[in-house]
Amino acid sequence: MADHSPVAPRDHEAYMRYALSFAKKAPPKPTNFCVGAVLVDEAFNHILSTGHTMELPGNTHAEQCCLAKYEDQQASKESKPIATTSQKLVLYTTMEPCNKRASGNIPCTETILKSKRNGNAWIQTVYVGVEEPEKFIGENTGRAKLEEAGIEYVHVPGLEDEILAIATAGHEKE
Repeated sequence: MADHSPVAPRDHEAYMRYALSFAKKAPPKPTNFCVGAVLVDEAFNHILSTGHTMELPGNTHAEQCCLAKYEDQQASKESKPIATTSQKLVLYTTMEPCNKRASGNIPCTETILKSKRNGNAWIQTVYVGVEEPEKFIGENTGRAKLEEAGIEYVHVPGLEDEILAIATAGHEKE
């Protein structure tokens, strides 16, 4: 269910900090990044869903958890569509959505792209705190895929060091 946001409308840094609060809940492991995600109806400044790495069973990523939780909420509302034309859905994620999964799971970029409704992008903008480090899969081409599909990709500057410190918790330091 949509909650009125504690964040001022379009305060991208505050929304990224909110996403970062969920990244802190992710279990630190040497084989994943601790990431947080927040789905927002920007037109009404409502938080629709949140997620963090490993929140749901399996090797789940933050964006995957956030979107799955929202779709589950919507599925329980028999007569309501997942998104209406009055919504402007945006996704805040502390790290660039992955484009390849070493685990074989569906990449987050694909999950976002599959969220199209009636041929239109369901999520219109993805706000990102940092690019994915080239630690596990090499170069991430997720940004290009999102932009090619008409989904705006916006870097929210200023929190990179803090995001990376949380994201790499549990990793061996080189």
